Amino acid sequence: MSTPLLMAIYFTIWWTVLFAILPLGVRSLHEEGGGVAGTDPGAPTNPKLMRKAILTTVVSSMVFGLFLLYVEYA
Repeated sequence: MSTPLLMAIYFTIWWTVLFAILPLGVRSLHEEGGGVAGTDPGAPTNPKLMRKAILTTVVSSMVFGLFLLYVEYA
């Protein structure tokens, strides 16, 4: 496989995993009982995006590694 194709596959896996991880552990303003008047009650209070980006990278790397093993040996 060519390098650009592998990069595209990893990029696709990364975004898919990110969207799966984003809702984990998020609490809304409504659940926290706070918020300023006029804000959306469903808005997250502390989404911890850097932590989720790092977790996404780790999980994506493992999935990508499994993909490479499958392509190589299957």
